Amino acid sequence: MGGLVWQKSSYSASSNECVEVRTVNGLIELRESDAPTTILRTTPTTFAKLLQATKAGEYDYRTALSP
Repeated sequence: MGGLVWQKSSYSASSNECVEVRTVNGLIELRESDAPTTILRTTPTTFAKLLQATKAGEYDYRTALSP
């Protein structure tokens, strides 16, 4: 991943409703493809933690409701 080109998730196929990511000046930028002017910017470390937590199911709906 690099440069100013946005990369789409491989899970989005040809859909226009997806998360896109790119790197700019050593930071990670995320946006929703159908709201391209809203950009979330973070560090690579924080982004890696977000991905790990997501893969671990920490943000799953059922997990959030469990005691």
